[in-house]
Amino acid sequence: MIEEGIETVERTSPDLVAEQTEQLKCMFPHVFSEGKVDFKKLRAALGDIVDTQPERYNFTWAGKRNATLLLQAPSYATLTPAEDESANFDTTQNLFLEGDNLEVLKLLYKSYSSRVKMIYIDPPYNTGNDFIYPDDFTDPLDTYLRVTRQKDANGNLLTSNPETSGRYHSAWLSMMYPRLFLARQLLREDGVIFVSIDDTEVHNLRMVLNEVFGEENFVTNLVWEKKYSPQNDARWFSDTHDHILVYARNKELWRPHLLPRTEEANARYQNIDDDPRGPWKGSDLSVKSYSAKYDYPIQTPSGRIVHPPESRCWAVPEEQFHRLVADNRIWFGPTGNNTPSLKRFLSEVQGGMVAKTLWPREEVGDNQEAKQELKAILSGVDIVFDTPKPVRLMKRMLQLATTRDEGALVLDFFAGSCSLAQAVAELNSEDDGNRRFIMVQLPEPTNNPQYPTIADIGKERILRVFAKLRDEEKGKLGLTTRKEPEDLGFRVFKLASSNYKQWKGMDASDPEAYAKQLDMFADPLVENWNPVSVLWEVAVKEGYGLNTSINQLESIKENTVWQVSDPDREQSFLICLDDQLQPVTLSALPLSKEQLFVCRNKALDDTKAANLALQCRLKKI
Repeated sequence: MIEEGIETVERTSPDLVAEQTEQLKCMFPHVFSEGKVDFKKLRAALGDIVDTQPERYNFTWAGKRNATLLLQAPSYATLTPAEDESANFDTTQNLFLEGDNLEVLKLLYKSYSSRVKMIYIDPPYNTGNDFIYPDDFTDPLDTYLRVTRQKDANGNLLTSNPETSGRYHSAWLSMMYPRLFLARQLLREDGVIFVSIDDTEVHNLRMVLNEVFGEENFVTNLVWEKKYSPQNDARWFSDTHDHILVYARNKELWRPHLLPRTEEANARYQNIDDDPRGPWKGSDLSVKSYSAKYDYPIQTPSGRIVHPPESRCWAVPEEQFHRLVADNRIWFGPTGNNTPSLKRFLSEVQGGMVAKTLWPREEVGDNQEAKQELKAILSGVDIVFDTPKPVRLMKRMLQLATTRDEGALVLDFFAGSCSLAQAVAELNSEDDGNRRFIMVQLPEPTNNPQYPTIADIGKERILRVFAKLRDEEKGKLGLTTRKEPEDLGFRVFKLASSNYKQWKGMDASDPEAYAKQLDMFADPLVENWNPVSVLWEVAVKEGYGLNTSINQLESIKENTVWQVSDPDREQSFLICLDDQLQPVTLSALPLSKEQLFVCRNKALDDTKAANLALQCRLKKI
């Protein structure tokens, strides 16, 4: 077989270590020798950046090395479409992915790297009763199959994490670390992540986020008032808040958008001096950062001399202050005797308000509101969520992180009841936006025969929200300014075993058994493989997004040939899975040097392979 110019299709998700090594090679090519890193040369290249002290500040836990190895292990799994569980599969750009989120994130890495604008996650809080992933499993897909009752439950992934296990915090950190690492890779350079957590792990979460994102990219710790009624049976204090940690992929590039102004905020502006510029509000004219140039006496209209408060100075130099007085932008009080304040006009702040770090329940809702929302939407469904998040809370984050017209991708890989999906759909409906969501949820059992898993409940919630929005759209009577119909659909994909056979270790000293397994791999596809599943596995592992379209070429009759197209990346390839390629097909294929064509190895002989390699980029299965 002629192999020159012929590649093999990817069978796993990308090798993260290999990719990072290539990046290092681009930056420091001289530190590589025979393909290996010469750490002495690398240390010399980094100079004073290298810390050679025996004791240094670092963050670690039992199992961190295994968590890193788990992150680095490529995924052999695949994602298969479930069109019967989807809505508007052919046209929608929203996604619902069902499976272990670590495996799913690995599979998304190649096609969605640096494309997601905002991530929100509400991971297990590690209270001792939460279900978390242990830090010692080596095959998340196998575990996922057991959790979804596709295998026996003896090795169930979802296990309680009592403090008596001895690794109370470590197991939780080992679960979070690889997922957060991959999440960062998916974010755009101007992207941001919001992570909900309570007091139990907020300190550890902050540390692991510092390690993954860099502490220089920490934005803030939002405090959300999650409930109103006090717990009178609390032994110490009644817990009424949660934290939402905010990190940017690159803090220098990300800025939160202003929030819409409220009537309450506007009511603080008045016009007590009948200024023709309209309502205004006085603000402190002094600042903390002291400068002698900005420390000068001011004479009020009443004749009183005032100075800035102790250890403070005025916010503007004296010349500018006099210009502000001349422009009637300084207020000395109704009698002209007050300490001066700066007039800020409502007409000049209509762009919005800067968000505060304290989010009261009156503004963004609480757990009780979220439960009522779920009950209203999922009438007739037993609710299994103790602390769902309100839609208003999700909308607040979306308003800060996205705009209506940028087609922002929004990801939640601990999707739960899918509050974020509802918020995306409703906010798009309110501002004619085009945001898109990706929800990822493990199919955790619910013991509800109608909706057996949490993933089923999430999908049902989205469907009912979409139905409600369609009804509301009918009542708008053409008042919308939307250029295209709102995307009220989603594609469902499920994590599944690969369509490629997996090599099993074999003792080469047993020639008969070794030869038998080699013979099995003459065709790498598993028994009874499904063409649609194979097409999607090739697409995903070649870096094509899940809104890819797959269409059969009608012009070719002798073989079945599909065109796989990714509209976001404007790329496509042709693929044939038949056992044999007919000569007439080869001449009819629309090939070019840049065109990728994929076929099975068994369909090629030397002549066909040589001809195709000259015509196009050829990859074989």
